[in-house]
Amino acid sequence: QVQLVESGGGLVQPGGSLRLSCVGSGRTFSTHHMGWFRQAPGKGREFVARIKWSGSSTYYADSVKDRFTISRDDAKNTVYMQMNSLNLEDTAVYYCAANSVYSGTDYSRWAYWGQGTQVTVSS
Repeated sequence: QVQLVESGGGLVQPGGSLRLSCVGSGRTFSTHHMGWFRQAPGKGREFVARIKWSGSSTYYADSVKDRFTISRDDAKNTVYMQMNSLNLEDTAVYYCAANSVYSGTDYSRWAYWGQGTQVTVSS
């Protein structure tokens, strides 16, 4: 069982940056693949990025590639997402997810979820 708590969301102007954090509980955090998803008002949950349990591999949605960076610090049981060059379309609730097996980009395949953190991009 992994419990996840996100933080770092807020209001930012277009072109600005934010760093999201997700702290996980449990000694098995380091063996779990981690991902970030987002959900904008009236839309479905969308894959953003994922990182392999070992940290050796990452994958991004095309919409955030070269702007967002996912990373992890297993000593702190934390996964991060650095978000740069934010635009209005990035406004959403951002969710951290975890699973002990490879889960791809389909949110229904991820086992554990945080409560979400709101990111609002507005001038």
